[in-house]
Amino acid sequence: MAATTSSSPHSLFLQSPNRNHPFKANNFSSFTNLKIKTFSTRRTPMSITCASTAAAPIHTQIQNQEGDRVFNFAAGPATLPEKVLAKAQSELYNWHGSGMSVMEMSHRGKEFKSIIEKAESDLRTLLNIPQEYSVLFLQGGATTQFAAIPLNVCRPEDPVDFLVTGSWGDKAYKEAQKYCNPKVIWSGKTEKYTKIPSFEDLKQNPDAKFLHICANETIHGVEFKNYPTPNNATGLLIADMSSNFCSKPVDVSKFGIIYAGAQKNVGPSGVTIVIVRKDLIGNAQESTPLMLDYKIHDENNSLYNTPPCYCIYMCGLVFDYLLELGGLEEVEKMNRKKADLLYNAIDGSNGFYSCPVEKSVRSLMNVPFTLEKSELEAEFVKEAAKEQMVQLKGHRSVGGIRASIYNAMPLAGVEKLVAFMKDFQAKHG
Repeated sequence: MAATTSSSPHSLFLQSPNRNHPFKANNFSSFTNLKIKTFSTRRTPMSITCASTAAAPIHTQIQNQEGDRVFNFAAGPATLPEKVLAKAQSELYNWHGSGMSVMEMSHRGKEFKSIIEKAESDLRTLLNIPQEYSVLFLQGGATTQFAAIPLNVCRPEDPVDFLVTGSWGDKAYKEAQKYCNPKVIWSGKTEKYTKIPSFEDLKQNPDAKFLHICANETIHGVEFKNYPTPNNATGLLIADMSSNFCSKPVDVSKFGIIYAGAQKNVGPSGVTIVIVRKDLIGNAQESTPLMLDYKIHDENNSLYNTPPCYCIYMCGLVFDYLLELGGLEEVEKMNRKKADLLYNAIDGSNGFYSCPVEKSVRSLMNVPFTLEKSELEAEFVKEAAKEQMVQLKGHRSVGGIRASIYNAMPLAGVEKLVAFMKDFQAKHG
């Protein structure tokens, strides 16, 4: 379809959309691509064509658009699957014939209700979440959960244990000091957060209400490959999984609470997912702010107030996409292949590149490394950007280089980075 207008150049006019939209909700193999000509400051006609691309796979369409996309190694917000972006583009103007964009929908309408219910259902399938757990779509980032968790499951005097393997675990501990009686039972700070201790050596408090871990430290690149068990028979294991959420299978039943910001692996920034065992809901401290009380959100199916609707919609598209890939077992295989390729390049560089993290706990998601000649690191980042590989500068607190290779980073992106690394070493080694 095509539409032209000589009206205001700052307005968008389209023909009435086809109510029999060819795009099916669960089909990533076809979509409608909107090609929009650039706006002019004059009152020149603007044309929009809606061309069906059902005959060609989405990845073919995107790869043919030279210069459109970079390989984005950002730690978060991070790259999203191109198929998901294409599907969101096709549905942006008129979602499933509703006559509305998802951004315009009432969160209490039947359309958005179907979106959030499907997102939850697909996430439950991906992670095999037991029915005795609630799934909440919240706001405020994972950082807000640093306060919400102790407020919901502790009294102010309750002891809790923290195993601190990086900056985010340390921040969670410091926030918990306001609402309970936390203790750091182990910290990797003196070794610059490069390892995880043997669980048998941990001196846990037998009365601790919960044991908190950060499953993957985004800044330092340290990831738990298995999980500790609380010594307290009634104690809870609680994990911040923000940067490895849905990157591999997880036995949810081992945890009291799993929480994660979406903006690494499953969506754009703006939504935080909390998976909480139902018997832990309804025991919040009296001083708990309304919007931090899990009971409020659970009773209202995450719709107590206006949620981040479009972010939840995008997460739903990602969950659907991950299921299409074959689930988290297949996703983990892809992630391991990418990580092995990059770590092998680092370890095989004869010291030109080095990763400080102990090999047994290296992250599959966030790969930090340094150059033997640290003065070359800025040049490395600059030259990589010229080759369409961006956001490789290490976190400001640690420096160096960091490549975040989340689910949506294609193997081709890591292959290109590794080739660049070898060329850079050849020039500067």
